[in-house]
Amino acid sequence: MSGAAGGSTDGSRNKRHVLSVAVRDKPGVLVRIAGLFARRGFNIESLSVAQSERPGVSRTTFVVSGADDTIEQVEKQLQKLIDVLTVVNHTAGRSVDRELMLLKVAVRNPDERVEIRQIAQDFRARILDVARTALVFEVTGDERKMDAFIEQMRPFGIVELIRTGRIALERTAAG
Repeated sequence: MSGAAGGSTDGSRNKRHVLSVAVRDKPGVLVRIAGLFARRGFNIESLSVAQSERPGVSRTTFVVSGADDTIEQVEKQLQKLIDVLTVVNHTAGRSVDRELMLLKVAVRNPDERVEIRQIAQDFRARILDVARTALVFEVTGDERKMDAFIEQMRPFGIVELIRTGRIALERTAAG
């Protein structure tokens, strides 16, 4: 991210913002949205796109860092784009968010296998694939959980790793 996009004249600090954008399923929509972020000098830290509950509508979740007032301007510009239906900033409100991660870790001996499986159990990670020399895990949770699991597995040797990026929904109002 460039300094111009993230800073503001009132001195507000950069923070991570989670934006969900509902869009019509049309060619080029994601490119136009990503272009808007690029023109403002933002690096998209995380991006997830998938079908929503409505046919013909996808939900795109972006994680970007910036000052509140700058992100507010980006939200307004997103609302003006053709095929953008709604924009929700989950940063200020109450929301639930999750990531999915697949991680392959090396296994060198039976004792290590037991230790790795115990750590995975503590994180509620599911074993998806078992081989003599590696285990593949599925982990879901918030960013801190993903990062902590990676750090616990790092000493054993992470062979491969992929994360979906954050997805988020607003919480249902109590009542």
